[in-house]
Amino acid sequence: MNKQEVALLSKEIEMLMNERARLLRVVGAAAVLVANSDAEYLPAAAVGAAEMLSEALNALPEETLKDALESVRAEVE
Repeated sequence: MNKQEVALLSKEIEMLMNERARLLRVVGAAAVLVANSDAEYLPAAAVGAAEMLSEALNALPEETLKDALESVRAEVE
């Protein structure tokens, strides 16, 4: 690879790492929201979305979920 290709690849990796960090914060916040929600008190229209979100969070690898919770400084139990 030449210097220009290396620089372009480096920039792309940096952009991807920044995007990952932003996505981890979103996932962390969503996990905290789900953990602190009680389906009994949610509006009926929100229950389906909460279940879908919960299933998506549960499908994540444990390490990814830990990283996400750490990104929002949530306590991991």
